[in-house]
Amino acid sequence: VTQVSMSLGAQGNLFDETPEHCRRLRVDHPIITNSELAKIKALNEPGLRSKTISTLWKVAEGEKGLREAMDRIRAEASQAARDGYTILVLSDRGVDQEQAPVPSLIAVGGVHHHMIRDGTRLRVSLVVESGEPREVHHFACLYGYGASAINPYLAYEILHWLVEEEKIEESITFQTALENYRKAQEIGILKIMS
Repeated sequence: VTQVSMSLGAQGNLFDETPEHCRRLRVDHPIITNSELAKIKALNEPGLRSKTISTLWKVAEGEKGLREAMDRIRAEASQAARDGYTILVLSDRGVDQEQAPVPSLIAVGGVHHHMIRDGTRLRVSLVVESGEPREVHHFACLYGYGASAINPYLAYEILHWLVEEEKIEESITFQTALENYRKAQEIGILKIMS
């Protein structure tokens, strides 16, 4: 029996039952829309606070810049957990000619393992906001590396463009295309899980 719904937020001690264990956000789809991500980013409730961490780095700095960016991302994640944030959004928004994204698998895996070593991993859920993932394999790898939910904003932009330019069947709206895309990805993820 497998399912794709999950809860975001601090996990707490598995051997205790406290009211704090209920302070989790249920997400029915692991692939979240832009509006769902906006709601997650706006969370500021007791036990449910989110923080966005940029995964961008300056290309001109080369390999050194990438290493420093990963150090910064890990340090920001640890500090956010200590400050009481329970959902961390690793975002590559803002890519331009001068700034490139740390590959999402490296960012998620790096933060996940750093927080395990730091003893803060169970305090937070990781959400990925990235233009990279678009296929089932991409999503499955990100979940395997520690992501709880993913917002593939570039895939959504492509879907929107396809609908607007009538590159797909005319009767399909953007909302229908979006739901079809999410459902197809989730079916693929369930196949991999089973």
